[in-house]
Amino acid sequence: MAIQNPLDKAMFSRRQALALGFGGAAALGLAACGGSNGSSSSSSSSSSSSKTSGKLDQDAYDKLIKQSTKQADDATISANTWASKVKKAGKLRVGGVQTSELFSYLDEKDNKLRGFDAGLSQLLAAYILGDSSKTELTQVTSDTRESVLQNDQVDAVFATYSINDDRKKLIDFAGPYFTSRQGILVLASNTDIKTVDDLAGKKVAVQSGSTGPSIVKEEVPKAVQKQYKTDEEARAALEQHRVDAYIIDQTMQMGSMISHPGKYRLLKQLIGPKDNYGIGLPKDSDAAKFVNAWLQQVEDDGVWEKLWKVCLGDRIGQKTAPKPPAIED
Repeated sequence: MAIQNPLDKAMFSRRQALALGFGGAAALGLAACGGSNGSSSSSSSSSSSSKTSGKLDQDAYDKLIKQSTKQADDATISANTWASKVKKAGKLRVGGVQTSELFSYLDEKDNKLRGFDAGLSQLLAAYILGDSSKTELTQVTSDTRESVLQNDQVDAVFATYSINDDRKKLIDFAGPYFTSRQGILVLASNTDIKTVDDLAGKKVAVQSGSTGPSIVKEEVPKAVQKQYKTDEEARAALEQHRVDAYIIDQTMQMGSMISHPGKYRLLKQLIGPKDNYGIGLPKDSDAAKFVNAWLQQVEDDGVWEKLWKVCLGDRIGQKTAPKPPAIED
């Protein structure tokens, strides 16, 4: 079932919309970050600031991470096998990406990762090790997120990682810490595709290993799926007209629009069920208990909301942060 984008009520000036890459009124419904289960909006939105540019305020981000750093006491660490292992190693090995504009993006000028996922991983490193910089990134794709945990290549995966039952058979999750849905991206010049119904018979790009293929099969059975391993490959296929649309988490679509102003158009409709992001952890370890306790503290202290505002809200002109999803036991 197609779902109306929960941020449709967010107000943008024409100049701000163009700055963010939204080609027209039909594209002003930005991807939601919280959302509800229903077809109506539940996110509170207000007029965006005239300073909205889509760019990350790096100084504000760095200051937030530094000021929000908290360290667990020795007793808390020693009571948890997973955390003790990280502490002994002196670094938190993170499975993630470095090309996700809003969640984990590498600035080649200072070689630092910034974004919502990157920030959480840095805060977790600080909590265990006392230093937010003590992270080591292993780049992952949708196809490799489970294997890097199973092979003990990483301690945790922060990568807009949707929680589902199949993945729970292979790994554990902490969270959820974020909610999303699937967005539909087309080229700005495309005038044929206005709703999900227009995808029937069209070639649609999806990422292998993501939840996209199954959702497209269910929601748009008459679409012709084309699977790609990475976001970059899928968008290249769209730009080269080898596919007509690209479906993946709306948060990734929003990042693409900020990175490439004027190139894409994001449909207002969202498809698929509510998509909860979790932190991937080793199967049958005591990691989830430790990370969930830390995550609850991050939310209770207001750090989650501040990180959301810096990484997403301030960049899309939404002043009111959504309520984070309830953490599962």
